[in-house]
Amino acid sequence: MRYLGIDYGAKRVGLAVSSEGIAFPHDGVENDGNLFAALCDIIAKEKISEVIVGDTRSFGGSENPITKEAEAFIKKLKRETGLPVTPAWEAGSSVEASRYAPEGRLKDDSAAAAIILQRYLDTRGDAIHSSHV
Repeated sequence: MRYLGIDYGAKRVGLAVSSEGIAFPHDGVENDGNLFAALCDIIAKEKISEVIVGDTRSFGGSENPITKEAEAFIKKLKRETGLPVTPAWEAGSSVEASRYAPEGRLKDDSAAAAIILQRYLDTRGDAIHSSHV
């Protein structure tokens, strides 16, 4: 089963794709009028079965200014793709991803998406285990 991980942002949407239980950053897309067409194209090309979207709430579970917009995005993504779309804990993923961002870049949305997706895979037991290596 292949998953698409999403780090939703008002300007850019970070993406990651899983392969063999490991999440890899994928080129992100602009959050504009072509967003859903671009996502549907990636989903088809990558043969995605389920989408995992970072839940924008804080560590304590409180909403932030983008939470409502992200929830509307999830609803529309379910309608547009017909795939299961699951929210997953994302708190701290951008900070963690900044450690791996290219020099001079403070944030890498696709690295954050990979962290969100990998956390999800790890909690489900979909990650590669040492017996597969």
